[in-house]
Amino acid sequence: MDVAEQKRRAAWRAAEFVESGMTVGLGHGTTAAFAVERIAERLRSGGLVDVLCVPCSEDVARQAERLGIPLTTLDERPTIDLTIDGADEVDAEMNLIKGGGGALLREKIVADASEREIIVVDRSKLSPRLGTRFALPVEVVPFAWTVEVAALESLGAHVLRRGGEDPFLTDQRNFILDCDFGPIERPSELAMRLDARPGVVAHGLFIDLATDLVVATERGVEHFAKGSDLSEVIAP
Repeated sequence: MDVAEQKRRAAWRAAEFVESGMTVGLGHGTTAAFAVERIAERLRSGGLVDVLCVPCSEDVARQAERLGIPLTTLDERPTIDLTIDGADEVDAEMNLIKGGGGALLREKIVADASEREIIVVDRSKLSPRLGTRFALPVEVVPFAWTVEVAALESLGAHVLRRGGEDPFLTDQRNFILDCDFGPIERPSELAMRLDARPGVVAHGLFIDLATDLVVATERGVEHFAKGSDLSEVIAP
């Protein structure tokens, strides 16, 4: 079973947590897209009814509309029952690095509004320490991007603007700086320092937001609740 098939099975497992009558956040990225497809199938078959979804990006909104999933907004549904999303890196405390797809701001807003945040990953995304395998995305306003590069470098990061001379733009028309800190010893502390920067719109450290983890492994799909021991599935 290849990695794509593992992800699909894990995303389908996560989609089974959705119940009729729920408001559901739809995450951005290839793994979350499998869950969106499964939710659409359950709606078409009648296995789910009265479900409304809040997409985390314009791309996800288009996918959901194409599949016939009813959409809503945070203005109409400020509390979300559960969100299904992916992650770029997950540590043993179920803290995350997200933002590889560029939707970190909306993903964080939706996660914060969710009673339950279900993260779907394959085993390669599990890490003993955030920053070991993935650079940290930081979304900044274009007006201040060079100032924020200097600030991030002063914190020890090697910083690249995503897209280089043809910069990637988020749905909010901001830049993303990919910041390689190496393994991050105190992610909560770093998150607070980034939150204090005036030009930083959002960063990819998702601290204490995930409540569940669905992992695709060679053994199959495993579900872990917050507080579970992940030592057996975290790759060395």
